Amino acid sequence: MLRGFAVCWMVAGAAFMAIAALGIVRMPDLFTRMQAATKTGTAGAGCILLGTALFFAEAQVAAKAALVIAFLFLTAPVAAHMLARAGYLVGIPLAPQTHPDELKDRFGRGTTVPGGTPSAKGEPPAEER
Repeated sequence: MLRGFAVCWMVAGAAFMAIAALGIVRMPDLFTRMQAATKTGTAGAGCILLGTALFFAEAQVAAKAALVIAFLFLTAPVAAHMLARAGYLVGIPLAPQTHPDELKDRFGRGTTVPGGTPSAKGEPPAEER
């Protein structure tokens, strides 16, 4: 019975991973690809680890799986956010469907770095202009 639940969790995790791969191929720009990969990839890895813990049914395996799941859910979104922020500041183009670029006035798309660091052109940060 427990192995049946384990197999179901692992199959669900594999399905999430397949959806993540499909999202990476189908999405139009870096930012939406990262969102698809991070959300569904993290959920897929969590499901597979949960299925592994159920399959082995040992406290040590379950504790390790829980720690890895917690680590993934804490670090993957933060890493994706930092990569997306760096990509935006470097000037990676947005998808054509992105109508209002709400951050353009605040960050300047490659002209200033948030936090007050002046740009290479010597201009003051956007907050001081």
